[in-house]
Amino acid sequence: MGHPTKIQLINRKSSQQWYVNIPHAVAEALELDRGEIWEWIIEDKDQMVLRRQIPSDSPIKKKRHNTMED
Repeated sequence: MGHPTKIQLINRKSSQQWYVNIPHAVAEALELDRGEIWEWIIEDKDQMVLRRQIPSDSPIKKKRHNTMED
């Protein structure tokens, strides 16, 4: 499910800052903590990835199963 978000621009005397707000439902789903460090990865002009610098421990362990039969 997507969550539309507007990009905000704050003009200051000596600089500009761009802001992206994270909707509350997304923050809860990601279990965000105040002060966490995240990294923006630019895939192309239409797509960015936001990645947590210190990965959280996932309650779901992903396992790869070999589906090929011998």
